[in-house]
Amino acid sequence: MAVYTDVAAEDLAEFLKRYDIGELLSYKGIAEGVENSNFLLHTSQGAYILTLYEKRVAEDDLPYFLSLMAHLAERGVSCPQPARNRSGEVTSRLANRPAAIINFLEGVWPRRPNVAHCAGVGEALAKMHLAGRDFPMVRENPLSVGGWRPLFDLAAARADGVQAGLHDFIARELDHLEACWPSDLPVGVIHADLFPDNVFFLGDRLSGLIDFPFACNDILAYDVAICLNAWCFEPDHSFNVTKARALLNAYGRERPLSAAEEAALPLLARGAAMRFLLTRLVDFLNVPEGALVQPKDPLEYVRKLRFQQNVANLRDYGITPAGCAA
Repeated sequence: MAVYTDVAAEDLAEFLKRYDIGELLSYKGIAEGVENSNFLLHTSQGAYILTLYEKRVAEDDLPYFLSLMAHLAERGVSCPQPARNRSGEVTSRLANRPAAIINFLEGVWPRRPNVAHCAGVGEALAKMHLAGRDFPMVRENPLSVGGWRPLFDLAAARADGVQAGLHDFIARELDHLEACWPSDLPVGVIHADLFPDNVFFLGDRLSGLIDFPFACNDILAYDVAICLNAWCFEPDHSFNVTKARALLNAYGRERPLSAAEEAALPLLARGAAMRFLLTRLVDFLNVPEGALVQPKDPLEYVRKLRFQQNVANLRDYGITPAGCAA
């Protein structure tokens, strides 16, 4: 979440007249992340999140994201619900950008995830995958393996200015991933961006999943791989096997991974590291002037990718192959 587009108070107050959520009392930008402009609204009827969709989010994809949140909530997954305007629509336009308002979920995201947090996210991710099985809409993942080389092309000429040798490191890894990426694993609805700042907790109890603009249909175990990278590394860049074991065991109790998924998980984790390395690298090299956002460090994902390149099997994640359920 970030603020790329400022919104004047009088424009926001006028915008809210299209909704039945009360009058504007206060609002503030949420300056975390790198993707969209987000604001916390307080109205006479409660708290809401306003999102202006920027950059990688196509307006035509918004019905998928917003319908998915409603679908998941109906099946017991705690996630935000979109507010409909007086025309019955869940999207509008503000500041010349597509916009949506969702209800505010109680909780905070964990700055230093512990083992209980990792178990909670593993369980919630599996339940989300199961709840999405009968979601009728389909959205291909534009940031899967086929989209990585075009991203690299946007940054290749300046990659070595970020770290010496980065260009060739990425190019070699892309060759490997494109040649080996699996095509026969179970697919379904994935979140595709379930980082700690997209999961709310009350203490150690997970209270909700947020921020669905990257949700799509893709390999389910790839979503697990994203979480291994996002949740199981320490600030000193070491991999925490105890956290990985907790995440995978909790996931497996709800939706056991198949033998093929288990075997592919290290490769999927390499791909997940590559995806976020590339998007962070592009963002790092192209921060809009005046944006109230700190670009995330792409080199964090170079380190994670190097770790994943050396993973032999699930034992390196603290799990005995042939079943992740404890």
